[in-house]
Amino acid sequence: QVQLVESGGGLVQAGGSLRLSCVASGSIFSIGSMGWYRQGPGKERELVASIANGGTTNYADSVKGRFTVSRDNAKNTVYLQMNSLKPEESAVYYCNALLSRIGDRYEYKTYWGQGTQVTVSP
Repeated sequence: QVQLVESGGGLVQAGGSLRLSCVASGSIFSIGSMGWYRQGPGKERELVASIANGGTTNYADSVKGRFTVSRDNAKNTVYLQMNSLKPEESAVYYCNALLSRIGDRYEYKTYWGQGTQVTVSP
């Protein structure tokens, strides 16, 4: 009954930019932190950026200064602005959210989107 849907992925040349969006929908009571992970070929899934409900952010060291995570609580949406993209950052990018459902207001669980492909060409 809870769904996270990413959008905005695609093909971009090195040095270019993309803006990813993720909308959480369904029987949601409250959303805590939201974030973005990525997984490239043969690699572990890694945290890219996260943002707490109050706006506190965390970034992987490799993306600091180039990526910006933000959210719109009224829309249950988290964004990832990616600038100066590098070919090695080609990966499937996954949205996640720590949230509680209407039917269980105090039980927070982590939910994941299906992922969106980002390909950065040389």
